[in-house]
Amino acid sequence: MPIDALAPYDDQNIFARILRGEIPNRTVYEDEWALAFHDINPQAPVHVLVIPKGAYVSWDDFTAKAPDEEVAGFIRAVGHVARELGLPATGYRLLANIGMHGHQEVPHLHVHIFGGRQMGLMLPR
Repeated sequence: MPIDALAPYDDQNIFARILRGEIPNRTVYEDEWALAFHDINPQAPVHVLVIPKGAYVSWDDFTAKAPDEEVAGFIRAVGHVARELGLPATGYRLLANIGMHGHQEVPHLHVHIFGGRQMGLMLPR
């Protein structure tokens, strides 16, 4: 069920539990700002989630509250993961769902990286 992007951070959400090591994941990359791991229900040949290590509900929450170095570190981590997966040569899609209308399901900021095939149109024309 989509969540309210303005709701307070819930430290029991699945990504917070992954960050604390309570739930296993298939890690792709980790640094001081971000954790990247394979999605458990992939929607493309490559489907990786990148999450900041800080407690942020959404992109809006993150960009309003995180220090500049944390924002930069997270964005650099997303780019690093895409390069490590060999995606820039053929292209890839980044997706961050925010709030109810964006169909955000986990109340922790996360970016999906999709690749490995032609993605097609996102929205109907």
